[in-house]
Amino acid sequence: MKKFFINIPLLALCTTLTVVSCNTSKNLNTNLPKDISERPADEDSQKYEQAQLDKIKASIESEASKEKCTDASEWTFAPMGAKACGGPQQYIAYPKNTEATLLPRIEDYTQKVKTFNEKYNITSDCMMIMPPTSIKCIAGKATLITAEQ
Repeated sequence: MKKFFINIPLLALCTTLTVVSCNTSKNLNTNLPKDISERPADEDSQKYEQAQLDKIKASIESEASKEKCTDASEWTFAPMGAKACGGPQQYIAYPKNTEATLLPRIEDYTQKVKTFNEKYNITSDCMMIMPPTSIKCIAGKATLITAEQ
């Protein structure tokens, strides 16, 4: 009989804890912020994404211009970015010895710009940017030379 009286309070305690814990788990996520992928595509997120793209572009341009240009044959160029109508936004000159690290970043940036353009229905001037014909070293900087120059 003594065992029975000990088990009743223990059973009541376990039942109470179970009921209380079930009630407190409701609506646990109501105050948490939404995941960024669930955010609506509004002007604020467009500005944020554009700022992120600008940072990536600046980083690539900075890395490409770190080396001083003394011999144009040691440099090459690649298309960078994407216009909404198609084609690159620009061409960038970079040292051939950084191609293994820089070219994948340029391609990644270009793909992100394409995705951005599609997501926000960006329009552009649709003017085709012709690729450079060569590179010249002018005052230690690699300069792209086009057919018009």
